[in-house]
Amino acid sequence: MLLGTSFKGKAGLLVAIAVVVVLLMLFPAYRWFFALSLGLGILVAAILFLWHKRRPVRAEDVQDKRPLKLD
Repeated sequence: MLLGTSFKGKAGLLVAIAVVVVLLMLFPAYRWFFALSLGLGILVAAILFLWHKRRPVRAEDVQDKRPLKLD
């Protein structure tokens, strides 16, 4: 919480984006960290997407379909 203020929903998203933009403008090291993190995240997402496209999860692959036993 920033000075007793809580941001929720769209306002929180806008504040988070604004903080990232300000940090990207002010700190060169943050730019490198952000670029590497974004690139690695996209690479992992692409690998997982292709993996699950080729080997989809089937119902019989899941052991406990109802772990809480709720009806």
